[in-house]
Amino acid sequence: MEFLLHLFLSGALLLVVARIIPGMEVEGWLAAILGALVLGIVNAIVRPVAVVLTIPLTIVTLGLFLFVVNALMLKLAAGVVPGFRILGFLPAILGSILFSLMNMLLFALLPESS
Repeated sequence: MEFLLHLFLSGALLLVVARIIPGMEVEGWLAAILGALVLGIVNAIVRPVAVVLTIPLTIVTLGLFLFVVNALMLKLAAGVVPGFRILGFLPAILGSILFSLMNMLLFALLPESS
């Protein structure tokens, strides 16, 4: 049940971020929920590999390259899900930053489950 709540809230956050960031489009709840699901899968499987492969760039940029990795993961998820589009790289970076911040804030406010 907790997984479904997390999925629903992440989908809702995708809809909110798409309304705020120009160039990021989510066409309804189904696309948002699928986008959140695919983003979770991409972050669990592809992101760790990308982070390891980009360690030298991450060190040189003092960790700022991780914003690029996050944006690429968001664009990858948008490329797979119909109805979820990101038009350009700047909307991907801004969207990934805003989505991450909102996600951290929302789940910090939720009560701990036992």
